[in-house]
Amino acid sequence: MDLSYTPEEEEFRAGLREWLGKVLPTLPAKPSPDDWPGRRAYDLGWQRMLYDAGYADVHWDASPTTRLIFLEETEKAGAPYVGANFVGLLHAGPTVAAEGTDGQRARWLPPILRGEEVWCQGFSEPDAGSDLASLRTRARRDGDDYVVTGSKIWTSHAEVADWCELLVRTDPAAPKHRGITWLAMPMSLPGITVRPLRTLAGSAEFAEVFLDDVRVPVANRVGDENDGWRVTMVTLSFERGTAFVGEVVACRRVLGELAAEARRRGRWDDPLLRRRLGRLNAEFRGLWRLIQWNVSEAEGGSGVPGVGGSVFKLRYSHARQELYDAAAAVLGADALDLDRPWTLDRLSSLSYTIAAGTSQIQQNIVAERILGLPKGR
Repeated sequence: MDLSYTPEEEEFRAGLREWLGKVLPTLPAKPSPDDWPGRRAYDLGWQRMLYDAGYADVHWDASPTTRLIFLEETEKAGAPYVGANFVGLLHAGPTVAAEGTDGQRARWLPPILRGEEVWCQGFSEPDAGSDLASLRTRARRDGDDYVVTGSKIWTSHAEVADWCELLVRTDPAAPKHRGITWLAMPMSLPGITVRPLRTLAGSAEFAEVFLDDVRVPVANRVGDENDGWRVTMVTLSFERGTAFVGEVVACRRVLGELAAEARRRGRWDDPLLRRRLGRLNAEFRGLWRLIQWNVSEAEGGSGVPGVGGSVFKLRYSHARQELYDAAAAVLGADALDLDRPWTLDRLSSLSYTIAAGTSQIQQNIVAERILGLPKGR
């Protein structure tokens, strides 16, 4: 498989680098992590700048390789992360682009690209996390509406969202994977209660969402009724296949900084530490090649990342945790100081083997869908 870039792709890279070099010094200071209205405004402002410069559509209208180049270069340049735009740009938007009707694409995609609307993800529930298909939030058809009752947890950016990609059970009698429907729910509807959750790292980008007879128009359904699990697999393919690209670039940068810090602290003479960092360097180089392979595979197919994304997600989750464990070894007692670089990153890395599908779930996918092993009983 050819993992090289075409002249046209390299031209895109060069133009993007030039633009980033001009605009990044002009950005205002980032708001406080606890100022979510400020963070929303900052993130939407950055997205609008991308839109005006012609770079906003890379997440679904461009080729997978162009998307990879964009994510690589923006992370290398230290450009703002997608932040509050995460779900809209990397999950819901690509799903609507792949599965939505012409009318749905026309309604929902342009406001995401222009930095006008924020989406949140309403998938997990208190009793349906790793086993997402066991979700219990009900949606009863009533004329032109679904009447939704239930609750969601770990709802990313719910406190500042305009829309929610919502999974509901529309046929309780069907096998659990077949009675699910994917809805786009306006967060302004009556009956929605949002309660922010504070994480171990002190941030509050997640929330509980309670739904009490919320009426969601049937026209907001993406895909057919009871076909939501298939649509969800499209969403999760994007989440596991390309959403972490920028983070791999960031981890490679952190690894270099960590080696420099080890030298500064006189730790570089420790052969065990050098071997540890060397293995991580090989690990992240391998993960980058895996990303390129997955993107090339998507390029030659439907444009949707395949099950190879689960291989990447499984290994990346553990590699990220190992990276920040190594950072703690370099920092020593300073690793307990929350104001030190990498300390909060180490705390947040603990969630990576759970978020976007636990490692156990990814192992099952790899075993059953790639290796062809039988399902466990």
